[in-house]
Amino acid sequence: MVNENESNNLIFCMEDILKHSNNDADNMKETQVKENTQTRAGNKKSKKETVIKGKPKSGRFWKSERKKFSTSIKTKGLKNSFEKKEALREKLKQIKQVTKELIAKKQEEKELKKERRRENLKRQEENRRKSEVVQVITNTTKLKRMKKKQLRFIEKRDTTVYGTVGR
Repeated sequence: MVNENESNNLIFCMEDILKHSNNDADNMKETQVKENTQTRAGNKKSKKETVIKGKPKSGRFWKSERKKFSTSIKTKGLKNSFEKKEALREKLKQIKQVTKELIAKKQEEKELKKERRRENLKRQEENRRKSEVVQVITNTTKLKRMKKKQLRFIEKRDTTVYGTVGR
């Protein structure tokens, strides 16, 4: 296919050849040939720049052509004034302080819950021991006569009670 520029140049060349003499026509033809080769070379470059891509072989039509990082446009962001920066810093400090306080408060509540749980378990264990029915075995020969299953249920305890003066 011939571009419009090339066809216009060719038509222009033909008209010039007919109007002028042979010598002039040869000179004109040489200049036109030079211009045509230059425009053709320029067209090739422009064609390379505006190459229409078809469907990718992989079938991934949503993938765009990658460009070099250096070709990307780099912009410097909007610069804030010193006062605005200071205000932002103060805000951030306040926010961080509030979050630290909240975290510390939650941690303290957790520790209180853990401590209360430990105290409750300790109290339950003491109450369970107080409510046990204890039978002191003074004759050790009874232990030798007992079966294995009965021996499993026997537990050793310290029967001395500390801290109970009035009872």
